[in-house]
Amino acid sequence: MLAELGYLSLLLATALSLVQGTLPWLGLRLASRPLLGCAKPLALLNAALLGAALGLLAIAFGQNDFTLVYVAQHANSALPMGFKLAAVWGGHEGSMLFFVFALALWGALVALCSTRVDPLISVRVLAIMGLIVGLFGLYTLAFSSPFDRQFPGPLEGRDLNPMLQDIGLIIHPPLLYLGYVGFAVNFAFAMAALHSGRLDGAVAHWSRPWALGSWVFLTAGIVLGSWWAYYELGWGGWWFWDPVENASLLPWLLGTALLHALVVCEKRGAYGHGVLLLSIFTFSLSLLGTFVVRSGVLTSVHAFAVDPNRGLTLLLLLGLLLTTALTLFALRADTRAPYARFGFWSKEGLLGAAVLLLCVACASVLLGTFYPMVFKSLHLGSLSVGAPYFNAIFVPLALVLMALMTQIPRLRWQGLRASSPIKTLLPLLLGMLGGGLLSLGYREQGALSWTGLIANVVSLWLLASLLLNFPFKSGALSAVRLGSLLAHLGVAVCALGINQVSHHSQEGGTVLKPGSPYSLGAYEFRYEGSEPLLGPNYTAERITLSVHREGKEVARLQPERRHYSVRTMNMNEPGIKWGLFGDLYVVLGEKMGPDAYAMRLHHKPLVRWIWLGGLLMMAGGALRLLGRRPLLAAQCPSASQACNISPGQTRQPEEAQ
Repeated sequence: MLAELGYLSLLLATALSLVQGTLPWLGLRLASRPLLGCAKPLALLNAALLGAALGLLAIAFGQNDFTLVYVAQHANSALPMGFKLAAVWGGHEGSMLFFVFALALWGALVALCSTRVDPLISVRVLAIMGLIVGLFGLYTLAFSSPFDRQFPGPLEGRDLNPMLQDIGLIIHPPLLYLGYVGFAVNFAFAMAALHSGRLDGAVAHWSRPWALGSWVFLTAGIVLGSWWAYYELGWGGWWFWDPVENASLLPWLLGTALLHALVVCEKRGAYGHGVLLLSIFTFSLSLLGTFVVRSGVLTSVHAFAVDPNRGLTLLLLLGLLLTTALTLFALRADTRAPYARFGFWSKEGLLGAAVLLLCVACASVLLGTFYPMVFKSLHLGSLSVGAPYFNAIFVPLALVLMALMTQIPRLRWQGLRASSPIKTLLPLLLGMLGGGLLSLGYREQGALSWTGLIANVVSLWLLASLLLNFPFKSGALSAVRLGSLLAHLGVAVCALGINQVSHHSQEGGTVLKPGSPYSLGAYEFRYEGSEPLLGPNYTAERITLSVHREGKEVARLQPERRHYSVRTMNMNEPGIKWGLFGDLYVVLGEKMGPDAYAMRLHHKPLVRWIWLGGLLMMAGGALRLLGRRPLLAAQCPSASQACNISPGQTRQPEEAQ
């Protein structure tokens, strides 16, 4: 009965979402206040109904209701309760339900937090959000309902995929989906701006916090996914240029570009067309990521790889939304040149260059990810595009972008700020000195690489530039400024970690047994023994290793090899010694004889800094969002008197980005 109530909630929410997406347009045409006013309560009701559907599905998992096909495919009575609840979004059908719920949740937040936005813009945004929720609700009902029954139900479920039985499943997908879906709000603002015939500083002002909130969630999802892959998959890596990983990176790159374009649009009235196109394509790439995970057209360890027909329907939905948006842009975008004038060497100019670089980086990743699929679909054979391509294209673009970032703290709107020679040259000198010393310090852990040296110099140059140009002692210190500082420091810290792991990691393989230690760099690994383990739904063998440096024990590692009997799958759980300046990482292989095991051993210098940088970016974005809470309720005197900002007008300068 609970499953039927969940299905009814989904059905009712889909119907009401389509009403939400239809009646306000009629209200605009008829100038009817009641029809215009229905958008907000409908948005709130739809979020509540979809939340109820999701909660009822979670209850079905908790009760081991194997008459539900989805529960039987992704749960087992021996599965720990936390993973049962996370299994709600651990498969295609449940994740689509969460996707639709997240859409409705963002719509409800818009209804609650935009009470002072121009009502004629707000009602258009809510109507567009309603249409999007309705479309994906229809898709879920027709192709991906998690409430389908089977009678009689099996006595036991198939169990959750062992790779997903981790705390990462509880946190990672919700954060990623909230980031994906949040850009629907910016898409809706862009469509509302085009339909109403206005895109000014006020609309950018209202749209910007939603882009920032989505970006924070998407950053959190990507960072957590990278960490999860590192410690769960047992490959010793954190990013593999996997198609599904790339699918989350694409909207992040364009979302970052959108954030910076919105800043210029709000402050100076420029880049309006860029804001519209970036809003459209960022959400489109979010939907493309949803298609990639579920279509089965690309091979990935992260993909659901379900029926390609479902993926084709998602692709048609993406095509419908993208075609409609671009048609509206072609018909309604104002082609007049902006009144704002500025040179390249200004905040506007460098932010525009940064936006362009981010778009080129996104295009290069998109090409490398989907070109093999297109090549194969044209019956031209099979083609593989791997890390060498992505590194060759993406790394130089990232280094140029970071070099540009070193100059932005010195700039103001429309030109240069007077800066002392010390603050101009000192960051570069510190970067060169620190980068050289850092590269030489790791010379024994890999040959000196010019790319690695340049990356170290640019990263430390950016770090020094941000810190030396930040007004720590002035009265201008604010949460917004501090948030920008943390977010950009996060880029530098993350780049340092990536560079050291890429160029100075050490690894080796051996068969370890008593009395036969193995040396890796300055570390010596010794086999200490093994023991069997019995988990809630698996059996395992755990190996204990001691790690010595200069004759002293510095760590004990315990890698495991688990066997999940229901799925008949083996999984490796690496043994990891976490450290701020490097990780020791061991993966257990096959048993080669009595007390003898094949192993893969790694030393990963500064790998923690990758996620530390991600955390700084997330914290900076969140702090900036909280510091600009009035943005969510920007005062607009009336519907007839829009909060226009003339394109040439500059607001009171705020140190941004």
